[in-house]
Amino acid sequence: MPIDPSKILAIDVHVHAEVSCHDPEDPVMAKFFDAASTYFKADRKRPTIPETIAYYRAQNIAFCLFTVDCESGIGAKRISNYEIADIAAEHDDIVIPFASIDPRKGKFGAREARDLVEHHGVRGFKFHGIMQDCHPADRVAYPIYEVIAEHGLPAIFHTGHSGMGTGMKGGGGVRLKYGQPILVDDVAVDFPDMKIILAHPSWPWTDESLSMALHKDNVFMDLSGWSPKYFPKQVIQYANTQLKHKMLFGSDWPLIRPEKWIDAARAAGFREDVLPLIMKDNAAKLLGLG
Repeated sequence: MPIDPSKILAIDVHVHAEVSCHDPEDPVMAKFFDAASTYFKADRKRPTIPETIAYYRAQNIAFCLFTVDCESGIGAKRISNYEIADIAAEHDDIVIPFASIDPRKGKFGAREARDLVEHHGVRGFKFHGIMQDCHPADRVAYPIYEVIAEHGLPAIFHTGHSGMGTGMKGGGGVRLKYGQPILVDDVAVDFPDMKIILAHPSWPWTDESLSMALHKDNVFMDLSGWSPKYFPKQVIQYANTQLKHKMLFGSDWPLIRPEKWIDAARAAGFREDVLPLIMKDNAAKLLGLG
């Protein structure tokens, strides 16, 4: 049963799957989860994918579900994109499957991307340059982007600071420079048919994301990873005016719960006519849900 936007409260475009239904937690990834739980003051026990689905169903919120493939960047085994696609197909009234493919997999990664889109119902992709240790516009990733653009699908790019690695020795070996939003600008130019979602308020480079969303018709922002009460003032300003059709609700589950984000958003200064656009309408249009 396809998602009916009129029957749901919101669409969360930023939900992580961090526990496989089949495989044990990867020990390399576990160290990053430990640090992130401390940084976000969140429960270390990660919900399973079925638990996540049940939670969002109870909240009546549809959501984009993905893992992060950083096998080359930090050597952590990923959760299979096929696992996520398969369980999403069983709950397609509320779950929108996204995939993540390490950019360094290049043409072989492009083969996987095409198969996921054409045969397994994947509706978008997630990239995390910091954890993947890769410049977003590195040409090694372009074969994957070509598949995404060919099918007119969105791609989420992590931007700004990262809770992953915060507090670890040497930041866990990951480099924050790959989270600078302007690095994605070349991708937006070279792939104008690919909808690009810059994840998070992008601190300390917030103004770069706002500029790109203003300048490029294919660039959007999701507001995940921060409670709205901590948003830089210019995010609220532009969301209420020039970028009201470019802002998307995202929580960053399981580190931030969607209902807490929504409660904070209602008090953050968004205009009454703008909040419904952020919570659901913009994402429904971007994702082709009607």
